[in-house]
Amino acid sequence: MKVKTILVSQPEPKIENSPYSRLIEKEKVKVDFRPFIHVEGVQAKSVRQQKIDLNNFTAIILTSRNSVDHFFRIAEEMRFKVPDSMKYFCQSEAVAYYLQKYVVYRKRKIYVGKRTFNELVPLIKKYKDEKFLLPSSDTLKATVPQELNELQVDWKRGIFYKTVISDLSDLREVTYDVLVFFSPSGIESLLKNFPDFEQNNTRIAVFGNSTVKAATDAGLRIDIQAPTPETPSMTMALQKYITSVNK
Repeated sequence: MKVKTILVSQPEPKIENSPYSRLIEKEKVKVDFRPFIHVEGVQAKSVRQQKIDLNNFTAIILTSRNSVDHFFRIAEEMRFKVPDSMKYFCQSEAVAYYLQKYVVYRKRKIYVGKRTFNELVPLIKKYKDEKFLLPSSDTLKATVPQELNELQVDWKRGIFYKTVISDLSDLREVTYDVLVFFSPSGIESLLKNFPDFEQNNTRIAVFGNSTVKAATDAGLRIDIQAPTPETPSMTMALQKYITSVNK
């Protein structure tokens, strides 16, 4: 069956000429974007209940833009003035770049990984005498605390925000040829919003091993998968699939 409509379970990319724009233009398909999950900040009171005092930390580990936003939001709510001496360990260049929204970049001690948390570990190891705070959501990859514990550094996790399932009830009567997922939470949202969901001819596209497992455990048929050596990005995987079925 040909593909004419795709629903991506994420916000629409803000950049012009994104890979999705090129896919739409080349394959003449309709692509809609709708976050299946969203993030909500927890209150400063909740952070205090986790026995977190921001005065006790000399370094912050930032794994995402959300962690940046919610660390500074909580600091403001607690009336905590972040000292200039604070060290920032950013998982990727994108996170470090986003940090400029809150701090004067050239005047701060910022250490940047390449892409994965594992690539940030050697930098943390160099500064193992610091007291690290990891602001995170209520969901965290098990490998993150595991790697920090193996380093034997002084660190504490703080839940500063939560991943919440979005209300998708307005999509109940809408059908798409392809649904695209990037996390197990997206699969969970689909099933919570539509407990009677039947896949039938709907193709499911998934990114990452944990999403593959969530989809398989839910009894869904996976038709498109990324990353693979041949298709490292989701748009490349979609492109390859569409080219083969839309002949």
